[in-house]
Amino acid sequence: MHALGVATVEDAERLVQASQLSHIKVGLSDVDGVMLGKYLRRDKFLGALRSGLAFCDVVFGWDLDDQLYDNTKYTGWHTAYPDAKLRIIPQSGRRLPLEQGPGGEDMLLFLAEFEGDAGAICPRRLLHRTLDRAAGMGYDVYAALEYEFFMFRETPHSVRAKNYRNMENWTPGNFGYSVLRSTVEGDFYRKLLDMCERMDMPIEGLHTETGPGVLEAALAVDLAAAAGDKAFLFKTFTKALAQQNGLMATFMAKWSHDHPGQSGHIHLSLRDRKTNRSAFYDESQPHGMSAIQASFMAGVQRYLPEFMAMYAQTINSYSRLVPGYWAPLDATWGMENRTTALRLIPGSDKSQRVEVRIGSADANPYLALSAALASGLYGIEQGLAPEPMVQGNAYTQQFPAHLRLPNTLWESAQRLRESEAARHLFGDAFVEHFAATREWEERQFRRHVTDWELARYFEII
Repeated sequence: MHALGVATVEDAERLVQASQLSHIKVGLSDVDGVMLGKYLRRDKFLGALRSGLAFCDVVFGWDLDDQLYDNTKYTGWHTAYPDAKLRIIPQSGRRLPLEQGPGGEDMLLFLAEFEGDAGAICPRRLLHRTLDRAAGMGYDVYAALEYEFFMFRETPHSVRAKNYRNMENWTPGNFGYSVLRSTVEGDFYRKLLDMCERMDMPIEGLHTETGPGVLEAALAVDLAAAAGDKAFLFKTFTKALAQQNGLMATFMAKWSHDHPGQSGHIHLSLRDRKTNRSAFYDESQPHGMSAIQASFMAGVQRYLPEFMAMYAQTINSYSRLVPGYWAPLDATWGMENRTTALRLIPGSDKSQRVEVRIGSADANPYLALSAALASGLYGIEQGLAPEPMVQGNAYTQQFPAHLRLPNTLWESAQRLRESEAARHLFGDAFVEHFAATREWEERQFRRHVTDWELARYFEII
């Protein structure tokens, strides 16, 4: 439970009834991890808390540019885009300090998720079905996500006017962990830290990364259900805060070939619900790695190539996955090794965990978390053993073909569609719909001519 103390429908009703707000904001995740939603008049909202809300299912029928898919079965012109049932999540209620009502009161924001047929492809529901699986196996799941994002002195209008060229970075040069930068630009840092505290998505660590105007924020660990919501909220409202301050933040995986890509790493651990002890920590084993953690990591490793589309879901995601840019290229693991896809982080009963380093900042946090957790749990169920641990620089080593990661979105979509494990863990409806949306995304890209192609071929070939 967070600072507002909302745990039940009754708590949410009391909170809304005690406020002076005429309308309440509701947000949900589409398949790309974009927050969509609307304002509801308070009486409409209070009714929806009890009985749910009808919401047009077109949010699962169009892409990032509101272009309608022509290859999906769940919804489309053939279904005439009917309403689907949306459930408001009482426990997600929080204040939104970036927006005030007429009396100066901070807006109230609640998250929602789809039910029924729409629930089968709803990203938040997918995570919660996976968490139910973990609970059935006797585990509580803890997670923390960390994001890198570039900041610019631009507006949504200015970047379009410039055709996304010659944009002004927030700060110049490479200056990782800079105290100078964070002091000079301290006003925005304080606003970001304060917003995240007030919205119950606290930042555990915030610093400059290597690159002009790039930051890295590590969100505090929490139960995975809350961690997914907090990551989802963080990306949306960090961008909103930046734009309110004449800046822009981008979570693109790689916005320039001159600079490193932007990651969205996931830290995961399991606790035994009966003993309340770490299921990952065994002090008698090398690196403190229990048999459960070894099988969990083996499952993530085994299915990472098949689930890649859930970690790297855009065309741009694969521009980051090149040698020498702190992004893994094969489904490998190592102990405290930042060149592998999975990093074993040894510690104690409280800190022993695995870091899934494959994901980029553009990934839908609900889907990336679901992929990592479901594959790890499946590894435990199957009693899998991990491949040999990688020593040294994974970029310079050769690995078996079955560990190779797909290097295009199209290949990733095919691997997901063909994966028996994905269909078992996530359901046919999700796999068919999500794979089709990734195929659509790749087809949209192939219709366009890039600047690289023009410079490469226009005159010479």
